Amino acid sequence: MSPIDLEQIPALADVEPVKSTKTPLRLDYEYTAGAASSRFLRAVKEKKLRGQRCPKCGKVYLPPRGACPTDGVPTTDEVELPHTGTVTTFCVVNVPFHGQQMEIPYVSANVLVDGADLPLFGLIQEMPAHDVRMGLRVEAVWKDDDELETSLENIKWWRPTGEPDADPSTYEGQM
Repeated sequence: MSPIDLEQIPALADVEPVKSTKTPLRLDYEYTAGAASSRFLRAVKEKKLRGQRCPKCGKVYLPPRGACPTDGVPTTDEVELPHTGTVTTFCVVNVPFHGQQMEIPYVSANVLVDGADLPLFGLIQEMPAHDVRMGLRVEAVWKDDDELETSLENIKWWRPTGEPDADPSTYEGQM
């Protein structure tokens, strides 16, 4: 696609395009969760991680969506998963931004919960950011019971378990 020549549009011929702008932005979403997501969120409120297994390919989805995206069949078998997992990918955030609530540097990561086939997104804390690595074994740190809601924010962050790092072959398909 070629760029639009503003000089060909009389009303815009004298307009100098703005190349960039800074706009503070916050997006809050409210949605009605379906049956699978509702069961998952109610379990998270009880500090449980409950996924669903595809009866055809055997993959365990966390959070569940009610159907396998690969096979298109309902995922009706619920699976309770542990609160431990492996860092598959991560990003050390060093750049401050408007509305930031965390002290930099901090680490955002994909955590493959043990027994699941898709990672969850979360924060890694209780260790220096420069020590986070792929394969790091972590465990969930939950909000206090009186603060729990039907939200994945119930997991405040993930922290190292002290176990040896996972073998790369156990998470290589997640990178």
